[in-house]
Amino acid sequence: MIFENKLISGVLIKRYKRFFVDIKVQNKVITAHCPNTGSMMGLLKNGNKVWFTETNDSTRKLKYTLQIIEVDGKKVGINTHLTNKIFYEALLNGKIINIKKTDVLFKEKKFNTNTRFDFFIKNSGKGTFIEVKNVTLSRFKNIAEFPDAVTERGLKHINELLEAKKRGFDIYLAFIIQREDCKKFKIADDIDPKYKKLLTFALKNKLKVICYDCKFLSKGIIINNKINFIK
Repeated sequence: MIFENKLISGVLIKRYKRFFVDIKVQNKVITAHCPNTGSMMGLLKNGNKVWFTETNDSTRKLKYTLQIIEVDGKKVGINTHLTNKIFYEALLNGKIINIKKTDVLFKEKKFNTNTRFDFFIKNSGKGTFIEVKNVTLSRFKNIAEFPDAVTERGLKHINELLEAKKRGFDIYLAFIIQREDCKKFKIADDIDPKYKKLLTFALKNKLKVICYDCKFLSKGIIINNKINFIK
């Protein structure tokens, strides 16, 4: 996944109203869009180094977008809008699931009147639904965690995946860790015990969970290694 434009570095001042961040760049302060609705726990310390991009879209109210925050010398990708792009490229390159030439890959596939899943693979069987989650949280050395706040939306997605399984589809939940410093992944059950309980139930009912970390390049972010899921 290549960024729209080159990365510009700055220093984080604060995040506010969820979607705004003030960044100090040289001797001025700019306001950028924060494309992440989560709590961003552990990332928002004043003085953290950040990278952002400038958009080519003249209609946007904020022309800058926050992309990466550096914490203790480690980069963390915070733009949740890019997660599916990162995953999609890896799918096409055969890094995650083996897609045959006869298979057809769909984005944002409608499942029912209330739900669209991120991806659907149409194959010789019933097909496969995949929901993708972005991961930024790491409170313990080498361990990534999800979620960073209570997630009702996450519960809904698991329930809908289970419904898809009942109808004969294969189901996947993919956790994409936009970090390079984690070797394991776990559910933050102290933050959202309901999510942990439901995911544990879903695993017993043939939900497949896959986890990958990311590699930061000078111009973009790509899928890197498969990460061990601590159940």
